[in-house]
Amino acid sequence: MNRSRFLATAFLVAAFAKGAQAQEVQVPMPPLAPLAGLEWRLPAKFATLDGNRLVIDIPAEAGPADACATAELPLSLLNGAGGFAMQIEASGERIAKPTRPYLGLKFQLHWRESASGREGYPNCAGETGDFPRKAILNEADFSGAHPDAATLMLGLQGTSGRVEFDLSTLRAAPTPGLFRRINENWVVRYPGNGTTATTGTTATDQLNLLQGSSGLAGSPQLGGRRGAPLRGCMLPGRDTTEDDIETLHRWGATMARFQMTRRWSAVGDNADLAEYAAWVDSRLDNLEDVLRWADARGMKICVDLHVTPGGRNASREHAMFRDARLADAFVETWRHIAARCAPIVQEMGPVIYGYDLVNEPVQLGRAPIDYWTLQRRAAEAVREIDPVTPIVIESNDWDSPDAYAYLSPLAMDNVIYQIHVYEPHAFTHQGVAKRPREEDGKPIAWPDAAKGWTREFLRQKLTPVLDFQKRHNCRIYVGEFSAAAWAPGAENYLRDCIALFNEFGWDWTYHAFRESPVWDVEKIGSSIPAMEPAPEDTPRKRALLDGFAQ
Repeated sequence: MNRSRFLATAFLVAAFAKGAQAQEVQVPMPPLAPLAGLEWRLPAKFATLDGNRLVIDIPAEAGPADACATAELPLSLLNGAGGFAMQIEASGERIAKPTRPYLGLKFQLHWRESASGREGYPNCAGETGDFPRKAILNEADFSGAHPDAATLMLGLQGTSGRVEFDLSTLRAAPTPGLFRRINENWVVRYPGNGTTATTGTTATDQLNLLQGSSGLAGSPQLGGRRGAPLRGCMLPGRDTTEDDIETLHRWGATMARFQMTRRWSAVGDNADLAEYAAWVDSRLDNLEDVLRWADARGMKICVDLHVTPGGRNASREHAMFRDARLADAFVETWRHIAARCAPIVQEMGPVIYGYDLVNEPVQLGRAPIDYWTLQRRAAEAVREIDPVTPIVIESNDWDSPDAYAYLSPLAMDNVIYQIHVYEPHAFTHQGVAKRPREEDGKPIAWPDAAKGWTREFLRQKLTPVLDFQKRHNCRIYVGEFSAAAWAPGAENYLRDCIALFNEFGWDWTYHAFRESPVWDVEKIGSSIPAMEPAPEDTPRKRALLDGFAQ
């Protein structure tokens, strides 16, 4: 199949598939039933329970403080469920900004799966200041886990203020999960490397796959690729220089991830859309230079929109999932990026590895515009302008491997699926943002056989991604993986990650090159203020260089 015929087929397939199966991944809200008879445990201070009236009142002078009532949920509500939905009516007064974005108002479910040690803490949307009595919703997706314990938490954490809950309005129900899988029989095809569909395959053949029949003959190579995986680093948030690209090239890198970023974790930022568009253009000016420098060295560049219109809300979700104006601006931003990049692709060929649409999507509950649909809209907009360059899709929950349990492939060919690997978080992010660096008086090290933290632990964590890859014959790209510079055994962790990625045939980029000193392999130190250039190659840098050389 020649290139033009492949692209025409890809367009037909996407159009036909939408007619074959509704491209909707959010599961409709099930009916909720009253949840009564729970045994509530009150905190030592700041809480009163009078009948069904639960009041948490933390004076400003006593805050920030924690005060939450808790109750264990019956196991009958969890057995066989893919998720959980619950609702309660509450009102709030003078709730202060919490000390951390994930703290504040708590209508939270803490679920645990004892066999694997997995757990989750889904919470309602954050509220500050005053709010009148209203229904508050919390929906949890267990991401393929099977919890055998769950604790409901009502109150305030890391803040002050007053909140009143009416326990008589508490309603809940098990669900199949917040998201459903669609396009489950979709097989992704890629041009130009001998792994496209068999000659004579038509859009109807792919349509048959969507409808459950076996329309494709032959067995394309897993992951739609041949040859060694591409390997590299994430580039700095500042303007990338030719020296940056040359250094990575000398190290042996064959790709890099160009991040368009600024204040990426700020709440409510990047909402001035005219100013945001001007900033994107300034980053694209730098990208044009980067693409030419990379092309001259035989490297590919992944284009990463690290910050989206509107940024993140107080719950760390992308604001555009709940604001149509921001969602439309996101799609238009990608139209503009493709329009700027398409002429370069036509001139140089495939120097762009792919368009990475959303960095680390976070959708915590039901949203008007879900994380998957908005990426699909942007992908379709890009393909109208640049039908050649791959699209890069990320999973929910910070692009986590667990979220691949419910990720659906786009009904589109030439798509690469990305993950980020920071497991276990207690190890990789120790000492970052005041996270502890010891447990029970002992360093948090890698590996740790007593905790089960070995290469096989990582393999198990990546199982949902491998399963997705096998179902859809798709390419997988590890866009980020790392460990704090001071983490004991960080170099061992990097070697274990790289060994697995290479075993699976996955492309990868280390986070990050000459960006935050936390991750910089050219620096040493026991904390960010103490970081300084290393007099010789650090063990982490040696692990990276060895990975490039494999």
